[in-house]
Amino acid sequence: MIIHLGYVSLSKTLDITASKTITYTEFNKNKDFKKLDNIIIENLINLEKIIDYNIKNNIHFYRLTSKLIPLATLKEIEFDYINKYKKYYKRISDKIKKNNIRIDTHPGEFCVLNSTKKEIVDNSVEILKYHYNILNALDIENKIIILHIGSSVLGKNNSIKRFINNFKKLPKYLQECIAIENDDKIYNIKDCLNLCNILNIPMVLDYHHHICNNDGLNIDDYIKEIFSTWKNITPKIHFSSPKNKTKKDFRTHHEYINIDDFISFLEKIKFLNTNIDIMLECKAKDEALFRLVRLLKYHNYNFIDETTIKLK
Repeated sequence: MIIHLGYVSLSKTLDITASKTITYTEFNKNKDFKKLDNIIIENLINLEKIIDYNIKNNIHFYRLTSKLIPLATLKEIEFDYINKYKKYYKRISDKIKKNNIRIDTHPGEFCVLNSTKKEIVDNSVEILKYHYNILNALDIENKIIILHIGSSVLGKNNSIKRFINNFKKLPKYLQECIAIENDDKIYNIKDCLNLCNILNIPMVLDYHHHICNNDGLNIDDYIKEIFSTWKNITPKIHFSSPKNKTKKDFRTHHEYINIDDFISFLEKIKFLNTNIDIMLECKAKDEALFRLVRLLKYHNYNFIDETTIKLK
């Protein structure tokens, strides 16, 4: 059983960002396409540096920032953020493919496909198209865009029906990219698994969210079925630790991973004997990943390379 560990967006070690932005108000003062162009190029150059860092450190799993291209989803501005920058995407893509790095994306809180407001749904579709366009520009083969079910306005059942209806209106190429993640307040693993089975799409297990929001469900009863939604793609999960044990901060991600909780989870899933990828959602980013690796080695876990566990 091979497990790849990954991190989200920003490398703390490099201390650079591929998420530099410009506000619409600032842009609109002078229709400053030159400044926008410079920011996009800087972000793409920094993304390539992050990919180089990942390659050097044998990090095989990485989540792209949602903010790579500023203002890309605004209907008020139309500009070419793909063809104009093909040489940058191509260089990054070649490195990703040559080194077999798994890449995915996770739109933020404004992507709510089951909203009761048409303008929010329309904007969510634009956000999905943007994420697809970036993955496509990078020539990612198995494109995965991770969503929460979203709103619970008018109750869970009605909200899930809205999600299904709006999902079925999406172009097929977007439908084929979407995976659903359980959240920390409303939709538990059973809600998400049922929806994924209806739509025949993958489910991303977020273990921290499950601890926060489980309605008494035992994860042991669902893990095998959750992983089976991935068909011919290696299953992926999200793992994080709470900031602290108080009710106020329990949902907030800690800077690092609690080693005892992580080991407990590994023991819980190893019966499946299937490869998985684990995205660490920690505020310390890659520093949290390598701290976890050091602790796991101290507990005599076997590593194939810097971030890959061989679990027996």
